[in-house]
Amino acid sequence: MAKVALLLTQGFADWEYALIAGTGRPFYGIDIQFFAPEAGEIHSQGGLATVISHTIENIPEWSPNAVVIIGGTIWTSEDTPDVGELLKTQHSKGGIVAGICGGTLPLARAGLLNEVSHTSNDAEFLNKNAAGYSGSEQFCASVSAISDNRVITAPGTAPVSFTAAIFESIGIDGTVVKQFREMMAAEHV
Repeated sequence: MAKVALLLTQGFADWEYALIAGTGRPFYGIDIQFFAPEAGEIHSQGGLATVISHTIENIPEWSPNAVVIIGGTIWTSEDTPDVGELLKTQHSKGGIVAGICGGTLPLARAGLLNEVSHTSNDAEFLNKNAAGYSGSEQFCASVSAISDNRVITAPGTAPVSFTAAIFESIGIDGTVVKQFREMMAAEHV
């Protein structure tokens, strides 16, 4: 069974993790665990209060296939948790790293976007908020998620393609992923 670690922080974006957790576990049998910089209660942008019992330090021992950084207000603040080593280690061991919206900033700060095609909210968002980022030439202005060399990125407006890219990267059958994308996009036809 594939394992996905979702990293939530104070002010996390409600819509960016929902499809991963809400469909991944019950419909696709993915083992999904939630992690936070500190154990305890955290609140989403929409006001959801949730208790997270696992910390970032627990991620390596759990050994997930993918570490997913969910966006939120903290990633552009002074309270940004340092997850660079975690992400670099995950990727260097052959694992998947993913970030959506503000969650792309820790990937950029860790240098993981410097050599791969990637996206985010926009190019200036990365340049302004990610010290050490030098991947501007690899940036693609895209409305959908981009996956390149086990690095998945997406703007905050792309939770469906982001979820699909994660599912595909952990080995969910392509036909099933296509059906998921079509099902989630059906209301826009």
